[in-house]
Amino acid sequence: MTSASVRGLTVCCLELPNFEDMMTERNRLAWADVAKGVCILLVVLWHVLMKHYLQVDWHVGGPLKGAWGTFGEQLLPLRMPLFFAVSGYFAVRAVQRTWPEVLRTKVAKFYYIYVVWLVIHTVILAFVPNFGTESADGPLKFLAQLFITPSNLWYLYALALYFIVAKAAQRLPAWLVLGAAFLLSAVASAGLVPVPGDRAGVYQNLIFFLAGIYGKTIIEKLAAQASWLRLAVIAVPYAVLLAVVAFFDAKTWFGLWPLVSGVAIVLGVTAAGLVTRWGRLTNGLASIGRRTLPIYVMHMPLLAVLHAVLVKPLSAAGPTIQLVAQIVEPVVLTAFLAWLCLFVYKYLPKALFELPFGLGVSRSAAASHRRTSPSSSR
Repeated sequence: MTSASVRGLTVCCLELPNFEDMMTERNRLAWADVAKGVCILLVVLWHVLMKHYLQVDWHVGGPLKGAWGTFGEQLLPLRMPLFFAVSGYFAVRAVQRTWPEVLRTKVAKFYYIYVVWLVIHTVILAFVPNFGTESADGPLKFLAQLFITPSNLWYLYALALYFIVAKAAQRLPAWLVLGAAFLLSAVASAGLVPVPGDRAGVYQNLIFFLAGIYGKTIIEKLAAQASWLRLAVIAVPYAVLLAVVAFFDAKTWFGLWPLVSGVAIVLGVTAAGLVTRWGRLTNGLASIGRRTLPIYVMHMPLLAVLHAVLVKPLSAAGPTIQLVAQIVEPVVLTAFLAWLCLFVYKYLPKALFELPFGLGVSRSAAASHRRTSPSSSR
């Protein structure tokens, strides 16, 4: 081997990412991927329960139907708040980029995906008119969902707005930014401002996205130092707060809802940190957590079609079939929908999930790709 070849090989190795560093980073972030995986499955489960399961005419008595509904409601403070907190956690570096990069790689990207899938949802849901979710039935409502009151895809709409807020508030004191976001969440959850459709979620969850950004170090410590004792200690006040909300119908008490959700986030991060101690469970949930976008945007129209197919046969089924379905259908249908979304995703054009022509790629990512690309030496 010539000296030139040795030098070339050395330079190539230096430019390639260090495998051990990559594995360390992946292990360190496993809890976050696990948390995202659990959150997206809980989102799908919630929609399965509310849009399908509770709409079936169950002739079999007993507490199962009510138990599933109650279970879903108890997780309301956890699902989206934790999802947004983890999204904020991952957004720290992105917010530090220049305004043009933030607008292109985050704001434009998420709003573009929102618009694309809003069109797809509107078309598909038009063929399932009895499905219980908001969809545009005319041009005015479509424009309203496009700009004012988002559809059930509101997470993407919210992320586009949140990146603008986070970037604009970057130089302000953290206490001021978080305090204003908490006030907005408290006002919205108390019903003191109009919150039609899914606009409430946009108002209520900004605090958690920002908390993920400003509290990145704290969140990492919570996950790294997770213990069963800490999980139990956090679970007690969470259960008490949920009981207060349920018993007194206290969701609209000023400031209580963001407080409950904050405790839920601490509980969720701690639980995710503990889950990472089981390799197979971690790998499965983390794999889902790294692919939440296709599940999020695709599960609702697919659920609408499945609901149209299943609701009448289930409603007309005999007692034995209904009893079994009452027990297992929410879990089975949730798992099937998640699998189906990821299966279909493999065959769809990437332009449905990212800005075309590489517009959503940051300069640093593009430069890294050029350095490690075989054609970069040409």
